[in-house]
Amino acid sequence: MIEYLKSSATDNFFLLAGPCVIEGEEMALEIAEKVAGITKRLNIPYVFKGSYRKANRSRLDSFTGIGDIAALEILRKVRNTFNIPVVTDIHTPEEAALAAEYVDVLQIPAFLCRQTDLLLAAAKTGKLVNIKKGQFLSPGAMQYAVQKVRDAGNNQVAITERGTTFGYQDLIVDYRGIPTMKEFNCPVILDITHSLQQPNQEKGVTGGLPHLIETVARTGIASGVDGLFIETHKNPSVAKSDGANMLPLDRLEGLLERLSILRETINIIDKQNTNI
Repeated sequence: MIEYLKSSATDNFFLLAGPCVIEGEEMALEIAEKVAGITKRLNIPYVFKGSYRKANRSRLDSFTGIGDIAALEILRKVRNTFNIPVVTDIHTPEEAALAAEYVDVLQIPAFLCRQTDLLLAAAKTGKLVNIKKGQFLSPGAMQYAVQKVRDAGNNQVAITERGTTFGYQDLIVDYRGIPTMKEFNCPVILDITHSLQQPNQEKGVTGGLPHLIETVARTGIASGVDGLFIETHKNPSVAKSDGANMLPLDRLEGLLERLSILRETINIIDKQNTNI
């Protein structure tokens, strides 16, 4: 799987993108088709993202999913229809083997990144394990989460930066952590949209700063991330989860075009520095 992520002939970044949660088959297929077409044109390796169940919600009445098997079957249909890999979150060790039957990448949520049993269960499936850095952890501390997966016999592992807790209701990305985590010899991904969340709002619904998506993405490319993570929806205002920080689907193509140009420029600068 890591080989696929590095397959871009132009040394472009790779992309994990899709809705926060699977709301239904039609919306998942529509988003996957649109993003797959864009990324194919831009030579960006693409992984469709969709949570089959949301376990971490602010309120009991928040939407959690359409049913585990129903959502996992939709992820499998996306995978088979567009011949692209898919990624989903897991929350307990028991979920690892189940989800691995349907997806190519198992994602460990940030709040669970230190859960040894969860990391080992994910590792033992042989799937790529994408570990989101806890909002409470230093970049350097992520080496131990990575090592747990490797010690279980699985070298297919990646780290995702998704912001660090800043006060009670905000997050901030410390870009100094990107080169630190790249030292662990695994792909480093920047979760653009979750980094712009404003969690723990008193009204019980997470807020966000989506107007800063391009700012955070550009800075991530400049700091050397290997991949980007972007949640997108045709109409974020009606999305059933994380709509406050999502990118509208119709704005994705232009953003990826500009980021691809920036990545190409950074690659040229890096090559020039190597030759000095």
